[in-house]
Amino acid sequence: MDTVPIGLVKQDGGRSLEIQWSDGWTQSLTARQLRDGCPCATCREKQAADRKKASSGVKLLQIVSDAELQPLTVVRMTPAGNYAYNIQFSDGHSSGVYTLERLRESCP
Repeated sequence: MDTVPIGLVKQDGGRSLEIQWSDGWTQSLTARQLRDGCPCATCREKQAADRKKASSGVKLLQIVSDAELQPLTVVRMTPAGNYAYNIQFSDGHSSGVYTLERLRESCP
């Protein structure tokens, strides 16, 4: 990918992230959009299990942790080589590695 982020700005206390790209495009993503699209193996397995439960028609009450009751924010972003970022969220999750392509394609 030739287009790279040239600016990262946390907004609204970290509840959203503005990414300025080298081609002049600016995108805004919420912490919730990023967290829900986490590419780590644990999250992919949970997403698959949730889809399976939803398709089975069984409705169960969801257990919500104290961390999930708090507003979700981006705490930190650190580069992972020259191709991705690791994002740490306020709920403690930090194992997802978001490639530049994934971030760029995440805009709704």
